[in-house]
Amino acid sequence: MGWIPSLAQRSTDTPMRIGVAGLTHTHVHWILNRAHDGDFEIVGIAEPNKDLAMRYLKRHRLSEDLWFASLEEMLDKTQPEAVTAFNAIYEHLETVEACAPRGIHVMVEKPLAVSNAHAQKMAALANKHKIHLLTNYETTWYGSNHEVYRQVVDHSLYGDIRKIVVHDGHPGPIEIGCNDEFLEWLTDPVMNGGGALIDFGCYGANLTTWLMQNQRPLSVTAITQQIKPDKYPKVDDEATILLTYPDAQAIIQASWNWPVSRKDLHVYGKTGYIKTIDGSKMLKRLNEKEPEVAVEAEPRQSPEDDPFAYFIAIVRGKLSGDNDLSSLANNLIVVEILDAARRSSKEGKTIVME
Repeated sequence: MGWIPSLAQRSTDTPMRIGVAGLTHTHVHWILNRAHDGDFEIVGIAEPNKDLAMRYLKRHRLSEDLWFASLEEMLDKTQPEAVTAFNAIYEHLETVEACAPRGIHVMVEKPLAVSNAHAQKMAALANKHKIHLLTNYETTWYGSNHEVYRQVVDHSLYGDIRKIVVHDGHPGPIEIGCNDEFLEWLTDPVMNGGGALIDFGCYGANLTTWLMQNQRPLSVTAITQQIKPDKYPKVDDEATILLTYPDAQAIIQASWNWPVSRKDLHVYGKTGYIKTIDGSKMLKRLNEKEPEVAVEAEPRQSPEDDPFAYFIAIVRGKLSGDNDLSSLANNLIVVEILDAARRSSKEGKTIVME
């Protein structure tokens, strides 16, 4: 292993040294596909499943020397500046427990944590050791969502928010062909924290919290179902979450039963509405007298168009990210909402947030 510069010696313009914790979340192909772009260097990959690691390293033309069986060994031998976690949600806490005392920044795949108890421990570690702890969502990089925020929050074109409706999901992880290593924990109530409620409910909780300026909801009510118990015997595959605020409601529809994959957001104000169709296309209507019109958002600009460029900008101090979709402040509320939703579904009652 060659000379590794200290954190103080690393230029803000040199490629950031990134370690990867886990390969079982198939969103990992996102970073592996970017490995040769030059703005960061993957210095190590920690994955207990060597067969999986070798398969992915070969697929992405990466050296087998990057593989380590344990996270601690990878961290000690490669000394990354930051780590991206693509392991089970339950393992996010273990990742932060290993990285934070070493001063290594962490970005996990959505959601932040499997439970509120885990999230609070992670936040305490991040604050104690002064590291950045981010959460990555695919929808963070949609130009349409940011255009909604600009029109609704920054310019109040539709009046005060009255209702937010978020639809997220697909026909099911088995149905769309997720690999066995992913399915093993995604359909496990401990390792994932639930099924569709966690997997896709987190998107709506994230976007709603952002649009509501990090307000905690007054109450959370959730209904979950097992429509396909033959495929998903241990977890829910259908979930609806209702959040109340002093003057608004949010309805989060998370499902492994949609006929097609979808991630869209509808925001209804006092006078009009705007609805996203995908990452760029939207429909808006300013008021009852105006017709609905189709609009398209501008693509996000670097470094706010990609999770890894964004992570680098945050770590290097080029962006603050204090109240962004990836921020710890937002995502602690997200996990609190999901925890309450899981409890509401189990107990069959509305959970009043204290």
